Amino acid sequence: MTLLLLAGLGACDRQSPAPGQGQANSSAEVPAASGEAKEPATSGKGEFSYTIDRSKAGSPAPDFTFAGPDGADATLKDFVGKPMLVNLWATWCAPCVAEMPTLDAVAKNYGAKGLAVLTISQDSQGESAVKAFFQKHELPHLKGWIDPENQFGFHYATGMLPTTVLYDAQGKEMARVVGALDWNSKEGRDLIDAALAS
Repeated sequence: MTLLLLAGLGACDRQSPAPGQGQANSSAEVPAASGEAKEPATSGKGEFSYTIDRSKAGSPAPDFTFAGPDGADATLKDFVGKPMLVNLWATWCAPCVAEMPTLDAVAKNYGAKGLAVLTISQDSQGESAVKAFFQKHELPHLKGWIDPENQFGFHYATGMLPTTVLYDAQGKEMARVVGALDWNSKEGRDLIDAALAS
């Protein structure tokens, strides 16, 4: 009971889930592991507040199957050979929504340089919620990837959305950003540049 309460408090709670969403966000149900080495949290303006965690650096990318906007299955192994930015988010999470335009700018500015930007939804309503979100918001450089079983949320176990994991070109983790980061900021660009240089 105490663990569930703590997990709920650490999760994206700035906006309640849409009707029917419940607490299906797996990150909200899985508390972060204790004792992880994390850098001090850095706060930005408005919805942007995050922690950078490098304690899992060197870990291989998981091989879970997730779905693309066309319904085709994919895995992170499909993107090995190029650095990856994997962002877990949900349509009902206010910090996630605030972060999305900055991720769209990253995809526009760094996609041609080889960075794969994967925004993987943790919405329990899956394709219907994500499709409606992308129809409402102008994010032309992002795709609505879907993790219907919330495998990534359980695997990363940060207890919070959004969570973003940067991988090098060999599929090895470099850093996690727990919370919303303005990816157009100097710190965001530095993280991306490090991934591109890997």
